[in-house]
Amino acid sequence: MFQPMAAALVRVLRGWRFVLAALLLAGWPAARAAASAPVVLLTVDGAIGPAYADYIVRGISRDARQGSQLIVLQMDTPGGLDTSMRAIIRAILGSRVPVACYVAPGGARAASAGTYILYACHIAAMAPGTNLGAATPVMIGGGGGGQQREKGAEPSPMEHKQMNDAAAYIIGLAHLRGRNADWAERAVREAVSLPAEDALKAHVIDFIAPSLRQLLEQLDGKTVSVLGVPHVLHTAAAPVLDSQPDWRTRLLAAITNPSVALILMTVGIYGLIFEFMNPGMVAPGVTGTICLLLALYGLQLLPIHYSGLALIFLGIAFMIAEAFLPTFGAIGIGGVISFVIGALMLIDTSLPGLGIPPYLIVTVGIVAALLLGTTANIALRTRRRKPVTGAETLIGLEAEMLGDAAPEGWANVGGETWRVVSATPLRRAQRVRVVARRGHVLEVAPLDNHAQGA
Repeated sequence: MFQPMAAALVRVLRGWRFVLAALLLAGWPAARAAASAPVVLLTVDGAIGPAYADYIVRGISRDARQGSQLIVLQMDTPGGLDTSMRAIIRAILGSRVPVACYVAPGGARAASAGTYILYACHIAAMAPGTNLGAATPVMIGGGGGGQQREKGAEPSPMEHKQMNDAAAYIIGLAHLRGRNADWAERAVREAVSLPAEDALKAHVIDFIAPSLRQLLEQLDGKTVSVLGVPHVLHTAAAPVLDSQPDWRTRLLAAITNPSVALILMTVGIYGLIFEFMNPGMVAPGVTGTICLLLALYGLQLLPIHYSGLALIFLGIAFMIAEAFLPTFGAIGIGGVISFVIGALMLIDTSLPGLGIPPYLIVTVGIVAALLLGTTANIALRTRRRKPVTGAETLIGLEAEMLGDAAPEGWANVGGETWRVVSATPLRRAQRVRVVARRGHVLEVAPLDNHAQGA
């Protein structure tokens, strides 16, 4: 009785063995694909602006389509623009691939806007010797530079709105990722900061790793929820693709640098001035137009003071007027002063990494003054120079009579034949001087009273 039962049990186990093998073989390609999916590294090293926002947003979208299992955002930033920060956070929150923020290398920081981005990422990690925090908003919203409030003074209603909006924003991110919301609010309202070790203890970050490879080893096997879907990471041996900023990002970063934009605008204006003063040179006009358009494109992406921009354009208009209507420096000096004041007001220097250094403004002002002085000097010398073209050049020239004149005749004046009149009779080949012009007729007078040949 037991032998038939044992034989039946053996047959059942053999059948399940084949079923189990089939299931393992079916799941093996998916596990293998997950283990071989790459990790993409995006690097931010500087102020968060339109260039980095474009780089990160495009990178997250592209890498999600290409089947990456994890995007690592390695960050070292003093902060940046609110509009750029929010664009990055929107891309992270909508990503179908987990995004890990890694503040590295040692000595790096994720201050101000960087703290918000760290809180938005699915995974937060820092290298030893790094810090984050100081997330108090500075004119959050990017509409232009703000006025600094004196210490101890009551915040304005607008500052209250900005502070409450920023605090609510980072608290919402903290709740979404299950991180320390109390410290996040203090980072906004009190501008506090934390080193990496304290951030881990306070549950602000998830990991501390000296290197990217060690971070990936710590993440191996972890499950991360992305848009409500669990993702198991297989990162221990995953290849890392370093996606460096391309030429578009580097160009955008250059022209959205306020200092570069100011220089481009100055070069552009003077290129156009030189083209207008010397029509047909082409090169100054083409160069000036390109530089001016690049400068205006960069400035429209930045939080500028429009009053400062208006003063810059007023100063440029004065300098152009000085070049074409020389007033011996009166209008030109006013233009230089207006330009320097406008440049000082153009960008709020309290925005991290976005202020224009005063020494650059002074240098540009001095160069503008020197160019203005040179232009005025050339214009003054031109006004004093004897005419070399036009009707005025004929007065005073010597000529030779082509025939007798009593009182009208013809003469060779500067290689040209002109009709001439004289108050005294003239003979052929006699030398005369032009004393006046009346339309197409020249008035001449003899150089001497003797005939020059017959």
